[in-house]
Amino acid sequence: MPPVLKAGSRPPWVGLAAAVWVQIAAGNGCTFTLYSPLLKSVLGLNQQQLSILGVANDIGESLGLLPGLACNKFPPWAVLLVGAVCSFLGYGVIWLVASQTVANFPYWLLFITLCVAANSNAWFGTAVLVTNMRNFPLSRGTVAGILKGYGGLSAAVYTVIYSLVLHKSTSNLLLFLSLGISVLSLAMMYFVRPCTPTSEEDSSVNIHFIFTQAFSVVLAIYLLTTTIIYDTVSLSDAVSYSLVAILIILLLSPLAIPVKMTFFPSKPKDNSQDGNATQTDPLLTPSSSTNNLRSFSENEDVSDVEFLLAIGEGAIKQKKKPRRGEDFKFCEAFVKADFWLLWVVYFFGVGTGVTVLNNLSQIAVSLGVSNTTLLLSLLSFCSFVGRLGSGVVSEHFVRTRSIPRTVWMTVAHLLMIAAYLLYASGLSGTLYVATALLGICYGVQYSIMVPSASELFGLKNFGVIYSFMGLGNPLGAIVFSVLLAGKVYDTEAAKQGGGSTCLGPECFRLTFFVLAGACGLGAILSVILSIRIKPVYQMLYAGGSFRLPQSSSH
Repeated sequence: MPPVLKAGSRPPWVGLAAAVWVQIAAGNGCTFTLYSPLLKSVLGLNQQQLSILGVANDIGESLGLLPGLACNKFPPWAVLLVGAVCSFLGYGVIWLVASQTVANFPYWLLFITLCVAANSNAWFGTAVLVTNMRNFPLSRGTVAGILKGYGGLSAAVYTVIYSLVLHKSTSNLLLFLSLGISVLSLAMMYFVRPCTPTSEEDSSVNIHFIFTQAFSVVLAIYLLTTTIIYDTVSLSDAVSYSLVAILIILLLSPLAIPVKMTFFPSKPKDNSQDGNATQTDPLLTPSSSTNNLRSFSENEDVSDVEFLLAIGEGAIKQKKKPRRGEDFKFCEAFVKADFWLLWVVYFFGVGTGVTVLNNLSQIAVSLGVSNTTLLLSLLSFCSFVGRLGSGVVSEHFVRTRSIPRTVWMTVAHLLMIAAYLLYASGLSGTLYVATALLGICYGVQYSIMVPSASELFGLKNFGVIYSFMGLGNPLGAIVFSVLLAGKVYDTEAAKQGGGSTCLGPECFRLTFFVLAGACGLGAILSVILSIRIKPVYQMLYAGGSFRLPQSSSH
């Protein structure tokens, strides 16, 4: 591992700024909606076969156990390097297939290629999320909301690039994903690095986060506005490139924080007792009980009085399994009921949401909308609102009232039921309303799961735990997209004449009813989970700020 830097130095904020770009790159899986029609046409696929390729895309995105393990063994740059290789090779081969440079490419091999290409997301996202969560452990919800928010905006960023720069050339888009994303991740490798976090609340940190959040909102509004302008007005190349230049400047806005800290440094605190000592990570600091326990292991001749005193101080508890809120090993978390409740709740949320995302083009066409770029931008914008907003709102209520973050997953599930019923109705104008509502709720599910998992099971092995939670995405796609949506669509298409295209709300109506039922079950389970973990949040956020359990075993 590279040398750890001092707390309060610029690198944590430089790393967060670089992480924004990596998160945008990590959203390349959302472009499947843009290039899937070309694959369907070139390879002559039916809807179920295309849905299976969509599942390959989801599996690749969420297969993060290896990246999670790698984050505990290797520095972030090594994890990012693997992601760059996956993106280059995976999308490079897909480009060869889509451009018909390679003919008669086996379907099963294309499935594997899609997994490899999309798996770059897992390496990119896990590297920056784990690193920044550890760099800012006292602001987990905020950091997760910011990074996941930018990840949610990635679809809109790719849509703008696809429309304004690549002129809606699917072949050029795949080439950009192969070369451009790889080069970008290589450029960011040096800046994403672990730093020793501060152990105290700092008002300037909150101001910096508010600045980052504010500019991310500006970026989101700009992306949506740009997409609408492009769809309504014919733009020259000069105007198009100018709009993209403004986009790049907005993406660079988080760098203003380390620049400000360089030219206008804050006055250092007078810590005469600490001298020049570097602050240590509170997550990795042994408790007094741990030290007492170590003394017992070194000295076998211990009196009964000393033994009883050690029990009173909590030394003996170190031999027991960790409690919720402390650092768990993956195998320890794996057998906990709360672990599986959180996983199932997340599964119902993102599994149903990704089904709509994978089939968005076909859903739009079936309801009479041929241009899906605006829909994708709307979904991306609203996903961003859900991700960033849930981070801010949950952070506020968890600090002021110790309300578990999973309460907002309950709210999201209930709103998703309404969105799916709107889709199923097929009424005029409901497509955009349902897509916006679904995007917000989909973003909430993503953003809330991340800090919830870290607060319940700790940050020490967070990479592996987070990656396992992410498996809810591809498994949900298999169950709801392939086994349900794809088959229902092809059945309805056969009723209309045997073609591969289905028109009308009947194409997905049954699917949406099932998705609504799944979210209803998810809402019930999330209520149960919230009740169970309420005492954990009361312990962690007593006094209005995050504090680590004193008996945490490290």
